[in-house]
Amino acid sequence: MKELALHLLDIAENSLAAGASHITIKVIEDTQNDRLTMEVCDDGKGMDAEMVARVVDPFVTSRTTRKVGLGIPLLKAAAEACNGYLTIESELGKGTCVRVVFQRSHIDRMPLGDLAGTFLTLLVGNPHVNWTFIYQVDERVYTFESPPVLEVLQGIPLTEPAVLSYLHHELEEGIRQVQKPVTLEKASQGV
Repeated sequence: MKELALHLLDIAENSLAAGASHITIKVIEDTQNDRLTMEVCDDGKGMDAEMVARVVDPFVTSRTTRKVGLGIPLLKAAAEACNGYLTIESELGKGTCVRVVFQRSHIDRMPLGDLAGTFLTLLVGNPHVNWTFIYQVDERVYTFESPPVLEVLQGIPLTEPAVLSYLHHELEEGIRQVQKPVTLEKASQGV
């Protein structure tokens, strides 16, 4: 995988396979400490301690379509190559949280990629799941939650062209606003 957004997609698909009804995806860029943290937490079936210890093994997978699961081992290797790490916290019946940290400025760190497109894909493909997406750069935070959107739509499918267009714009604009550095003029005005 050539971008981090695809790794988020892969981990979220694991959460879906685990029967999660609520999935939170966080991407936090800390420029002062030169860290990029990504986290996917779910309320799925979880894993026991033995499975958590084995899940970073590239030859362990719960999928039936292939015998080798490479997503998490590749992400772990990528993080470690960029002065980072990957942790997995899980409890049977409670869910799983996968956290990966990179040195943000490391020359070998993959680009974030299309976060808005990745999240839109997950949302539209799985509207029955309560999604929370949080993107943060330093103190600037964008949060998107799917339940209020679905409530407003009152049964209108997410695949309707106008809805898709709105959601894509909303996600892209929210991310763009967080990525924008605060100008000196705005900072002096207290904005």
